[in-house]
Amino acid sequence: MHDLLIRNARIVDGTGAPARTGNLAVDGGRIAAVGADAGGPARETLDAGGLVLAPGIIDTHTHYDAQVTWDPALASSTSLGVTTAIIGNCGFTVAPCRAEDRDLVMRNLTQVEGMSLEALREGIRWDFETFPDYLRMLDAVPLGLNVAAFIGHSSVRTYVMRDEAPRRAATPEEIGRMRDLVRDGLAAGAVGFSTTTSPAHNGDGGIPMPSRMATEEELVALTDTLREHGRGTFMLTKGGGTRVPFLEEIAARNGRPVVIAALLHNSTNPRVVFDDLDAIAAANARGRRLLGAVSCCPLTFEFTLRAPYPLEGLDAWKPAFEARGDSVRKVLADPSFRQAIRDELAHPAPVRLFNGEWHKLHVTQVAIARHADREGRSVGEIAAASRADPLDVMLDLALAEDLATVFTSTLLNSDEEAVGRMLNHPNSLVTLSDAGAHLTFFNDAGFGLHLLGHWVRELGAMSLEQAVHRLTGQAAEVFGIPGRGYLAPGMAADLMLFDPATVGRGPRRRVFDLPAGAARLDTPALGLHGVWVNGVRVTDAHGSVGGVRAAGRLLREFSA
Repeated sequence: MHDLLIRNARIVDGTGAPARTGNLAVDGGRIAAVGADAGGPARETLDAGGLVLAPGIIDTHTHYDAQVTWDPALASSTSLGVTTAIIGNCGFTVAPCRAEDRDLVMRNLTQVEGMSLEALREGIRWDFETFPDYLRMLDAVPLGLNVAAFIGHSSVRTYVMRDEAPRRAATPEEIGRMRDLVRDGLAAGAVGFSTTTSPAHNGDGGIPMPSRMATEEELVALTDTLREHGRGTFMLTKGGGTRVPFLEEIAARNGRPVVIAALLHNSTNPRVVFDDLDAIAAANARGRRLLGAVSCCPLTFEFTLRAPYPLEGLDAWKPAFEARGDSVRKVLADPSFRQAIRDELAHPAPVRLFNGEWHKLHVTQVAIARHADREGRSVGEIAAASRADPLDVMLDLALAEDLATVFTSTLLNSDEEAVGRMLNHPNSLVTLSDAGAHLTFFNDAGFGLHLLGHWVRELGAMSLEQAVHRLTGQAAEVFGIPGRGYLAPGMAADLMLFDPATVGRGPRRRVFDLPAGAARLDTPALGLHGVWVNGVRVTDAHGSVGGVRAAGRLLREFSA
C-alpha cells in the first residue's frame, strides 16, 4: 500500500519534457511510481483535478543562515513552493564564529543583508563555533525543508583574521589557515564555497565585508580546495573589478561549477549584463562550467533613510554611513555632501544599485499628514513640479520627517524585454531570491511562482515545462544535489501542486513575526494547492500546514 497517491495530475517532471496526464505514488518519502499506470491502494489519495504536479522549487540563493537557528520550519519559503534552500550565499554566514565575535557578525549582517539587529540578538541560537558544529546543529533540528549550506568566505576570514579581516590582504600563513577551515567545511558537508567582491556589500559602519579585501591569489587558494574535495560549487557575487576570464581560470583549475551573481539588468548601462553572459557562454564553449545567476523579478526596495541600502553603494554616501546619532542629520543637510552625491550620480556605474533614476524612486508613505500629497508620486515628478533638485527633494522630505519617510525604488531588472532574454540564456540560472535577507526592504522568496505566473502565463516568455526545469532539475544538476529536482521513481517526493491559470505571488504585506517583534515583508502564494517535502505535506491550498513538521533534511552529500 502506498503512503500517498496523487491522481489525475498534469505532470511536469522537471526535465523540460512535455507535460502528461497521470498519477504519482509515494512510499517512504520517495516517488514509487509516476505516469498513467501508477495506482493501487494508498493510505491517502488526492485527486489533483488536472492541476500541475511538479518537483518542488530549489531556491539556490538564500540567506537563512541565522533564521534557520530559531525558525527551522522556514515556512516563509515552503509556503511559496520551495522544498530545498541553499544558504550561505555571498560568503555571509554565521559559522565559523568565535563567541567573542558574535556581535560583530550580527552587526555586519544587519548592514549587508538588511536584518534586524534586535531580531538577530534575540533569535540566533549559538550552539556552535565551527562550521562542522553548525551543520551538526542543523542536523538535529526539525527542518521544514531541505537545506544545503555553503561555507562562507567572510566568516572564514573573520575567524582567522579577527578585526583585521575587513582591512587588509591576508598573509600566506593566514590564507593557509583559511584553506584548512574551508577543507573542514567541505568534508563536513558544505555544498561549496561562497564569496563576494561586490562594492555594494558593506558591513557595520560602512567597512567592506571581509571577503572584499581578498586578493586573487587568496581566491585561487581557497577555491583550489574544491578540486581537492572533488565536489562542490564556487559561488561568487561579482564586483566590477572581478573579470569573467579570471573566474574561468578558477573553473579550469578545479573543474567545478562557478555560479556568478548577481547578473541584473541596468537600464543606465544595458550592455554590461549581456557582455558578462556572452563571456560566460564563451567559457562554456571551451568546456568550463560557468553560470550567470539572474533574477526573474524587478529589484524593488522599500526603505527609509535610517537604513538606505540602495544608496550605500555610492562612495559619496560614506560620510552618512559613518555618522551616528544626530550627526547623520547634519551630514544629510550638508550642501557639500549633496553635491558629492550629484557628482557621482552624473557617472552611472553598472555595479551600483542606484544610478539617479529619480522617476523610479517613489514616496510610498509619509510620516506627517501635511505631506500626504506626495505619497504615490515619484521623486522625479515632485522635483519637476516644484522646480527643485530631486536629491534635495528626497533628503529634505526625509529630514522633515525624522528619516521616517518610506521610499520605494525600482533599481534594476525593470526592462522586461531584456530580462526575458536573460532568463532564456542557455548559461543562466534563475535564482537570486535572497530569502531571509533584506526583510524590511523586499521579499523575492516567491520568485518561482512569479516565473510561472508572470513570465509563463502572462508574457509567454517560456513554456511551463522550461520554467519548471529552470526551477528544479537544472538547479539540482548545477549544485550536484542527487535524488531531487525531478519526478521519477526513486527520487525524493519533493512536490508542488499548482493551478497554472492563477499561480503567482500576491501583494506585499508587512508582518511582525520575527524575534523582538521585528517586521518583514511577505508576498503570499497564489494558485498553490500543495507542497510536500520528502513526502510530508507542509502546505495546502490555505497556506502552511499548522505546526512544525520535521519534513526536511540537511543535505551533505553532493555528486561530482
